[in-house]
Amino acid sequence: MSPYLVTRTLPVNATDADLRTDVLQGLGRDTKSLPPKWFYDARGSELFEEITRLPEYYPTRAEREILLARAGEIAAASRAGTLVELGSGSSEKTRILLDALPDLHSYVPVDVSESALQLAAEGLLAERPALSVHALIADFTRGLALPGTPGPRLVAFLGGTLGNLLPDERAVFLKSVRSMLSPGDALLLGTDLVKDEDTLVAAYDDAAGVTAAFNKNVLAVVNRELDADFDPDDFTHVAHWNVEREWIEMRLRARSALTVKVRELDLAVSFAAGEELRTEVSAKFRKEGIRSELAAADLELGHWWTDEAGRFALSLSTPV
Repeated sequence: MSPYLVTRTLPVNATDADLRTDVLQGLGRDTKSLPPKWFYDARGSELFEEITRLPEYYPTRAEREILLARAGEIAAASRAGTLVELGSGSSEKTRILLDALPDLHSYVPVDVSESALQLAAEGLLAERPALSVHALIADFTRGLALPGTPGPRLVAFLGGTLGNLLPDERAVFLKSVRSMLSPGDALLLGTDLVKDEDTLVAAYDDAAGVTAAFNKNVLAVVNRELDADFDPDDFTHVAHWNVEREWIEMRLRARSALTVKVRELDLAVSFAAGEELRTEVSAKFRKEGIRSELAAADLELGHWWTDEAGRFALSLSTPV
């Protein structure tokens, strides 16, 4: 079996410190918010896997459709010797790319979860014993130093996760990705596209209530990690399409006036009846908008592929 290496750039206690900061700042604002990364404890990850199988949730199927149809073109255009995947998780969709890249030597999965990286690496190495895997336990939004693996490098950021970043955050992120790339390297980016409101809202407010449970799971995380006393039944799941900003907002709306205690932070948080806590932004994109954002980071859009229905896009860009 080929080498499996792990490098940790994320301090062991970074997650605890980040959660404390995000809760203190996010719940202290007039417009309350929490970042969507706190959905993903073990239960949240299970719920998200359920979401990807729901009939209303098209992005996972649409992206997989593109990968199956275009993996050969992606491989020919990138000629990748190393595949770097940001936010790799279980690396399920990545297998399609791995199978298509004839010259691939190394795979570099990047994730904050060591357990997710280990499980993915063990599965991939069992299937592909010649593959060299160098996992990075890191937060890709903070910039990365990639290991010295053979080029060209293909950096993949799939799943439409770019849309969870606010515009200023996207600009910083894309510039940080550009700083990783050398001449001949490329960025493969998955982006959900603007479409009719009914389709978008249904994808984030399914009939079975799985997304509602996923949204409320952030309260369970805060309760467990910071000794808070949120009652999920006190809140209603809301999915709102912001027409002006062209993004979905997931919110939790207080059913009545209430006060929540976060004991680890010595914090009391009051909610008025109907007041909302924003838990996620999921921006949707247009081709020219993506081209413009990439150009601002000195990246040139070279290839653009969509699923047959035009719901989702994969783009391949290279450093200018």
